Amino acid sequence: HKEKIKTLKHNINVLTLSATPIPRTLNMALSGIRDISVLETPPKHRLPVETYVTELTDGLLIDSINREIDRDGQVYVLYNRVNDIEKIANKIMKLVPNAKVVVGHGQMSDTELEDAIDSFYTKKANVLVCTTIIENGIDLADANTLIVMDADKLGLSALYQLRGRVGRSDKQAYAYFTTKAQKVLTSDALKRLTAITDYTDFGSGFKIAMRDLEIRGAGNVLGKEQHGHIAKVGYDMYCKLLKEAVEEISGGEIVTKSNVDMKVDIDAYLDPEYIPSNNEKIKVYKDIAELKNTDELKEMFVDLKDRYGEPNDGLYNLMYIAVIKNMAGEIMAQRVEITPNKCAIYFDDNVMKNQKVIFAVSDMAEECHFEMYEKPCILFMTKMLKTRQKLDLIIKFLKKCNN
Repeated sequence: HKEKIKTLKHNINVLTLSATPIPRTLNMALSGIRDISVLETPPKHRLPVETYVTELTDGLLIDSINREIDRDGQVYVLYNRVNDIEKIANKIMKLVPNAKVVVGHGQMSDTELEDAIDSFYTKKANVLVCTTIIENGIDLADANTLIVMDADKLGLSALYQLRGRVGRSDKQAYAYFTTKAQKVLTSDALKRLTAITDYTDFGSGFKIAMRDLEIRGAGNVLGKEQHGHIAKVGYDMYCKLLKEAVEEISGGEIVTKSNVDMKVDIDAYLDPEYIPSNNEKIKVYKDIAELKNTDELKEMFVDLKDRYGEPNDGLYNLMYIAVIKNMAGEIMAQRVEITPNKCAIYFDDNVMKNQKVIFAVSDMAEECHFEMYEKPCILFMTKMLKTRQKLDLIIKFLKKCNN
């Protein structure tokens, strides 16, 4: 449906709202094709849903359904097979005689389905045996127990969407994702069920979607396929190629850079106590890795200071090193070495053809010079300098090369 909207008119803006974006959509957002915003604030008084993955037994059905009925609540029992869904409904009526059971699925007529849902909505029934049709947004405050049969056959996003059908009030809700007794799960099924129990906090939709992206792959950007791995080139290379393609189409400049090997023997780290949230730490690390110059470094320093307090020397050094790595990549350097006894930038033999590098060495003749070891390198005079002064000297040289 989202793809069809684009065919109606060119240059149309589309806003998509999703609890768990499919892998292809999420990958397009992360790679810059789409913009993404994350809403993490839950409604007031909401409680996280208690989530369990377990084998299905008659005892589980009896205990969980009776407990919900005893507190005047309602239960979803999800069985995603229409041909024998009535058998499951009959079984529940035998196991729990005081349950008022209705059945709802997509192959019922409009009138039958509407009557079933209306009966559940008005609390004439307290157990709805249904298919995944309920993931389309039924909002019932008193339905606070979900039992999913054969949960290993459902996708991770579907499991998360289904769990969202319960816990829509200030009452504690329970979700049971069950499998057949003694069943050996596939590797992917185990990963999905592990993820749904790992991510139970509010705002977990984005984490679930990221995990789904890891399990299913990024899909086809230009086609309909919503999953699938880019096995030929690998995910990192795929993202790099995709980013370059986006830059080229949007008229941006494609910069060729070398991957610089950094040998650094100075304190450069992000203190675990400085940023409490793991998600925020990952974002900060990613932002640091993308620092291209000292102006961006200063902006990030001010931002970090404003949000988390004064960064320590280790974090400041880490940002400096990221800038050096990226700037050195722009002049096709191979390796940067920063130790107490030596500061040097190594190149391949083609460096002698790079006039900007030659002129920079000439301008800073009192502070650095060429050496020919196994590979050409620029050696910096840093014997009497402190750590920050060494970093500043290297950046000064790289600025001259990149001007």
